[in-house]
Amino acid sequence: MSKKMTVTYYHHSGFSVASGDVLLVFDYWRGMSNKLPEALGITPEVLARYNEVYVFISHEHEDHYDGVVYTWDQYAPVTYVVADCLPEKARGLRVKKGSEMSLSDRVQVKCYGSTDSGVSFLVTLDGLSFFHAGDLNFWHWREVCNAKQIQEADEDFRSEMADIQGVEIDVAFFPVDPRMGMLFDAGANYFTLTAKPRLMLPMHFWGRSDVINEFARRSRTRETEIIALTNPGQAIALDIEDDGFMNITLLAPPTLHQPAAAGEQTVSLDGYEGADPFHETDLPIDIR
Repeated sequence: MSKKMTVTYYHHSGFSVASGDVLLVFDYWRGMSNKLPEALGITPEVLARYNEVYVFISHEHEDHYDGVVYTWDQYAPVTYVVADCLPEKARGLRVKKGSEMSLSDRVQVKCYGSTDSGVSFLVTLDGLSFFHAGDLNFWHWREVCNAKQIQEADEDFRSEMADIQGVEIDVAFFPVDPRMGMLFDAGANYFTLTAKPRLMLPMHFWGRSDVINEFARRSRTRETEIIALTNPGQAIALDIEDDGFMNITLLAPPTLHQPAAAGEQTVSLDGYEGADPFHETDLPIDIR
């Protein structure tokens, strides 16, 4: 009997996966000033459809951790799985790299590392595996970093990837951040060639849908399909046949879309403490 699931993109690194009466939610964030239109996000009406909701928060950075998720348990039974770096007020099962648990007879989770803060998640739902990288990436700003910083970032990323190589991943959500400038997609390409997920959905692209669409076009491989979901509420349906073949269907497009600003964009490091691109948060870079 085939399995049918729906994967929905919301904003930045926020996705959900729905299978029957189970909903998985990863790194939900409405954006600065709640940019995500309410009608295209996760509403009480959406939550009421499910008997089991699992919310995963990879780390404490503002662009991955939105306190609104803690209002959801009044509309549906919610289990929160949060990195142990989150503040004490963040409720949930606290996890770190290496944590592994069964959340139900249908949902299992194992935590891998990150090259920034917190963890990355491998969640299995009804036998299908979903990897959400959080902020795991080859973070480097080649135009401003020295060779030693780039080498250290590369070694750190490869070390974390060594744990993931050989792990079976059906769907991966992975950062592809254009702010890094030249070779911004180096981490995503290395992940694709090393982990070989069947499907990759780029994330963490700060509204640069033009860049992400081009990345998806030229970076797919024989082993990995890449689909760019760039509009809030955009979704795909997965129909996995008994032999494992995955059919992917793009569902009805969302009703709202804010196009990326035209013209050249420059990267400023003024928002960093000490102009350090390896500061603990990746949020303050201004690309206006």
